Amino acid sequence: MKHSRLTNTRTRLSFTRLLVNSFTYLFTMHLAASAQTDSLPHYLKIAAENNPGVKAGFLTYQAALQKIPQAGALQDPQLDVGFFLQPMEIIDGKQVADIKLMQMFPWFGTKKAARTEAQHMAQMTFEQFRETRDKLFLDVYTQWFTLCRLQQQLVNSLENKKLLVHLEELALRKFTAGNAAPAPSGEKQKAKSEGSSTAANNNMSGMNMNIPPSPSAISPSPQMSSMPQMPQGNMSGMSGVLQIRLEIAEIDNNMENIRSEIQAGKAKFNALLNRPAESDVQVPDTLKQIPFLLDISEAKTLIAARNPMLGMISEEESAYRAKAEMDRKMSYPMFGIGLQYMLVNKKPANPAADDGMGGMSNTAAMNAMNGRDMIMPMLSITVPVYRSKYRAQQRENAFLQQASREKYMDTQNMLEAELHRTKHQLDAAARQIALYRKQTELAQTTFNLMIREFASGTNDLSNVIQVQRQLLDYELKTAEAVADYNTMVANIQKLMSKRVDE
Repeated sequence: MKHSRLTNTRTRLSFTRLLVNSFTYLFTMHLAASAQTDSLPHYLKIAAENNPGVKAGFLTYQAALQKIPQAGALQDPQLDVGFFLQPMEIIDGKQVADIKLMQMFPWFGTKKAARTEAQHMAQMTFEQFRETRDKLFLDVYTQWFTLCRLQQQLVNSLENKKLLVHLEELALRKFTAGNAAPAPSGEKQKAKSEGSSTAANNNMSGMNMNIPPSPSAISPSPQMSSMPQMPQGNMSGMSGVLQIRLEIAEIDNNMENIRSEIQAGKAKFNALLNRPAESDVQVPDTLKQIPFLLDISEAKTLIAARNPMLGMISEEESAYRAKAEMDRKMSYPMFGIGLQYMLVNKKPANPAADDGMGGMSNTAAMNAMNGRDMIMPMLSITVPVYRSKYRAQQRENAFLQQASREKYMDTQNMLEAELHRTKHQLDAAARQIALYRKQTELAQTTFNLMIREFASGTNDLSNVIQVQRQLLDYELKTAEAVADYNTMVANIQKLMSKRVDE
């Protein structure tokens, strides 16, 4: 009796939790409705409402709820009606028809156990729906952070393009200034060379040596003297400008690739929301790292309490336990209560039955029941003689319950291993973010110093471009590391069946 009350209490608690979970989901959807348009909570609301997979899971859960009243209902009563083609003569009339109505009742508590099993099966379907919904939310988070990463990388590329354009203007100014300065120094060098040549000729004539003049002493031809002589420094300045333009062209190409990838990512994001691929998606220009602190012991507790996969297996075991109870009571006798109604017509009276003494004979007395319909209550009992099948059912349920317990432990171990693996990736992403931000800061400082040195002529342009490449690379890697970090946070929250903003 105590075990029966405990089972009933668990059944009521399970059904109550089933209703609470349903209302919790609907309440969450109502709160999400107030989210700001084109924000991540707004997109999560649209995904939960429109995604066909989530809608199919919720409809399956609603269908499973309809099995509860079916499991608790009694069998339909059995009605047998028989008519005689020719009325059958009986002692007190002629029987025309025979009507039987029978209702079977299982052993006490059998239907309650059946309802309990149906409730646990419905709850298991609800846990499957939660798993589908959580997986959808994780996909939305992942794609959202991917779009944010691409948008951040596009912004970084635009900023670096502005730096290169500024550097190009600076290099052009240096090249223009260097192009105008060499004229006086060229004339001075020409005069110096003419003076040296004259002095050499005088010395040679004084020595009366018949030595042919050197090629350097020969005056240049008019065609050679008319060719411009570009200083080496000016050639270096022009090649630097062209190199900067090559860098700008490469950044432009990378930005076009990023824009194309953003369009493809938005199409995938809209597919999760069950919207047209060309629907607009507003993505922030800045990707921020989600503040998150992870306590492993607390996370394991939340996984055991809230993870839908564990909840589904737990409800499966409870359903097998209720089925075992139902099968045990099905091995007891079933009772049937019914009525039999016989429709009887009257027989014609027989005058010869009078004894001539003014009274009625026994036959005449019996004819007083002539034509009266008969009603007979009935009781039916099934006798479960063949016990082997019932014992086999109990062993089957015991094996299934043990299998569910082993499956629960295996799934819990897998989820805890996934938690530790994701935490390792989360810590690695956090270290990468710190490293790339420090490198970005140092590269930005170095780039600013090199710009000043290049403007003053104490540094080479190739060094400036090299540092600029490193700066852009660190910024792109920082955005990628932040996106990975946020995705790992969403994955851990999914294991605990929580949303990132909770």
